[in-house]
Amino acid sequence: MGKHGAAHIVWDWNGTLFHDNEAIIGATNAAFAELGLEPITLERYRALYCVPVPKFYERLIGRLPTGAEWEVMDETFHRYYAEHRATCGLTAGVAELLSGWRSEGRSQSILSMYVHDELVPLVRGFGIESHFLRVDGRTGPSGGSKAEHMVRHLGALAGLAGVDPARTVVIGDAADDAVAARHAGARAVLYTGGSHSRASLEEVGVPVVDTLEEAVEEAQRVAA
Repeated sequence: MGKHGAAHIVWDWNGTLFHDNEAIIGATNAAFAELGLEPITLERYRALYCVPVPKFYERLIGRLPTGAEWEVMDETFHRYYAEHRATCGLTAGVAELLSGWRSEGRSQSILSMYVHDELVPLVRGFGIESHFLRVDGRTGPSGGSKAEHMVRHLGALAGLAGVDPARTVVIGDAADDAVAARHAGARAVLYTGGSHSRASLEEVGVPVVDTLEEAVEEAQRVAA
């Protein structure tokens, strides 16, 4: 799959390929309820979200959660999310975009901070797994940055298919996707349909787009 040295896309999953905003905000508010906190709107979530996730909670409640509070909130978040993700689907047009990129001899992969053992069957269930050289989810603790995971992901792809970080574009919905791309020597395009508002994404200094179709067009341009 893909020509050696051709442009490569590393896709984010949650909030990018997988349109799960409602499950995310519901899970966040379920976690907040465990500490007796008021629910937040999606707009406020998108304005304040950041990683590491405990820092995001600090922005919302005015202090870092204690270790015990973090464990309760994290467990509640993932339990609620697992129950409600079934109501979510792929972002509109994803199947066609993935097929089109692949048909032009280019390669693509997924790197997500969603737990690996749950990510892989979820991707497989949508019938899109064959489009990707690799599908990698998180295998360690939750809540951290994607940067080191990106280095390992691109290192594996270099050995597998000769993927060049300099011709790789990360497409995601979070500022951390751009940080991870930069850390691994790749480019980034950020999409406004997920966890961040356009205003917060524009502070990062990489191209920002409103649709995944635009993201793919921009990826093709910056990787040329």
